[in-house]
Amino acid sequence: MLHDRVLVRTDTIEGERRSTGGIVIPATAAVGRRLAWAEVVAVGQNVRAVEPGDRVLYDPEDRAEVEVRGVAYVLMRERDLHAVAADRFEGSEDSTGLYL
Repeated sequence: MLHDRVLVRTDTIEGERRSTGGIVIPATAAVGRRLAWAEVVAVGQNVRAVEPGDRVLYDPEDRAEVEVRGVAYVLMRERDLHAVAADRFEGSEDSTGLYL
């Protein structure tokens, strides 16, 4: 990995989703801008706020997909991440474990 790049593996496969009420939402349905969660696999040497194993929130519209050894990943810059969820941020009682 180079510079400020972050390599992530997405949590879910794009396609049909279910609402909390159990209604199936097809992949072709037009929805508003929706962010997605992914797990960080590797980071470049200039990345400061993210470590491998963290979960990050990103915009699926702004992504570059890459396949490594048959597994699909998303490559992005650190500045394109919207939030980081990690156990190391849970330091006090009022902490959510999120770094925004």
